[in-house]
Amino acid sequence: MNITEQLIQSWLDSEQNQKDFIGWDFSYLKGKYEQEPLPWSYYSHVTEHLKPTHQLLDMGTGGGELLQSFEHPLSLTSVTEGWKKNYHYLIKQLKPKGVNVQFVKEDDHLNFPDDSFDIVLNSHESFSINEVRRVLKPNGWFITQQVGDLNGLTLSSKLIPDFTVDSFNLHLSTVVSKLRAAGFKVLYQNEAYPAQRFFDMDGLIYYAKTISWEFPGFSVETHLPQLGALQEELERNGFIYNQEHRFIVAVQLN
Repeated sequence: MNITEQLIQSWLDSEQNQKDFIGWDFSYLKGKYEQEPLPWSYYSHVTEHLKPTHQLLDMGTGGGELLQSFEHPLSLTSVTEGWKKNYHYLIKQLKPKGVNVQFVKEDDHLNFPDDSFDIVLNSHESFSINEVRRVLKPNGWFITQQVGDLNGLTLSSKLIPDFTVDSFNLHLSTVVSKLRAAGFKVLYQNEAYPAQRFFDMDGLIYYAKTISWEFPGFSVETHLPQLGALQEELERNGFIYNQEHRFIVAVQLN
């Protein structure tokens, strides 16, 4: 297609807008994309098991948006975050309210003593099963919703030339097997592959720059041919198609 200077400038503007992203707030994308709902509710599974007296750890909390929706006593709450921009935000926003905020770059080294928590939450953050087990109290709960290794391959392969993935090991079955081997009892497990649709290029570019690990090396200036092809798909179908990969596990330490 003919990629005009006006079109390129609009894409560059979208890339610039993304630089204001902080925490884990995707409100900018409202109306710009949709994703099929999951057949479970992470929120419901957490609130089913989270008690007001629990010592809680939320791994990779982002900006704490999801964490605060649980309305758990902040004095009983600890969080980890490995992105410096979010960490400094949390120090300003949550630490003064009593939350124990820890910068943790590698999740196999958590900055907490053994048997610290009644429940560990993890939404879309990497984790070490041995470390989770170490910081959990006996009979403690671990609830995690993960982005699987098949996530976003449809869009990544369209946008990134010669896109490859080193491994495809992050699936429900592999994680459940490892949790059981580590002494956890599985109470709930599920997996889904919801469709995702982008309704404009602004939303797609903002998303791709935010989830940068799924689109390595992407920028508007270096990927104009690929963006042009996606613009054609958008004009042809009214949306750009992608497919996600999610799974959830709720386990208790035996």
